[in-house]
Amino acid sequence: MLNKKKYFVGFLIVFVAFLIWYLVVKKSDYTITFKAKTATATVFQGIKDWSNQQLKSKNENYVVLEKNNFDFIAQKMIKGNQVFNYSWYLSSDNDSITEVKVDIKEEGNSIYNRLTAPFFKTKFKEEQLKKIKDFKEALEAHLQNFKVKINGEGSSQEEFVAYINMKSVLQEKAQMMIMNDAAISLYLTNNKIKIIGKPYVEIVKWDLDSEQIEFNYCFPIDRSTIYIADEKVKFKTIPAMKGLSATYYGNMRTSDRAWFALLDYAKEHNIKLNYKPLEHFFANPFNGGNEIEWETQIIIPYLKN
Repeated sequence: MLNKKKYFVGFLIVFVAFLIWYLVVKKSDYTITFKAKTATATVFQGIKDWSNQQLKSKNENYVVLEKNNFDFIAQKMIKGNQVFNYSWYLSSDNDSITEVKVDIKEEGNSIYNRLTAPFFKTKFKEEQLKKIKDFKEALEAHLQNFKVKINGEGSSQEEFVAYINMKSVLQEKAQMMIMNDAAISLYLTNNKIKIIGKPYVEIVKWDLDSEQIEFNYCFPIDRSTIYIADEKVKFKTIPAMKGLSATYYGNMRTSDRAWFALLDYAKEHNIKLNYKPLEHFFANPFNGGNEIEWETQIIIPYLKN
């Protein structure tokens, strides 16, 4: 009899502790998990792009509360008098699969949701399942627009180039290139400087947390070319380098998806990289054609000791 009483008291203590954790301490009302066949940072960018689209289409205002590189992002979503918190945890299962866990909490209805969501088809549960399903489908549709092939170790050749230096957020790299294409092309044409190769983008700085980049938009020219002073256009030599290489097929607007794939590959294989990708574009978007056939060679150099 005494033993039964001890077991009951022990069970009661554990049960009460569980209830306190589940109803008070636990940070989420409901958790949804799924896998995506892409790099963690591509999912991260997908979350941001999808959130912006939700504001336009459904008047859902997503505010970033916290983020950690490309592994975690916490958001507050406000729509009318409804407030939800979303915490996205992204982990690389291997260099091509990302595991996604979404913790969801509704402010003002948290306890009710926690008591009902595991057992019943509540409005809260059904709406959140649909929302995350919509995101997953949008992400999968985006992944159909490009291809990334990891080549392993690769190397680039030394190039003498004319270039324009620019700064932007990562998502606006291609827009900045297009805005400055006429300036560098006009300089080369007016000064009778012949382009002898396909253009490059050389990343000078990349802040993974703020997603700010500084880069050079470059065109190969003859090394003997005499420099004619210009406010924007400069000359330099891009050194040869060794690093991890990938081939990207798709629009240059999202060529950073190959960077992300290389980061996951490097993490999986314990390879240290210097976060200064070099992109070599083999297609001219101004000529049109099928974007999925536009080829870009990308290399991220090894981090030197």
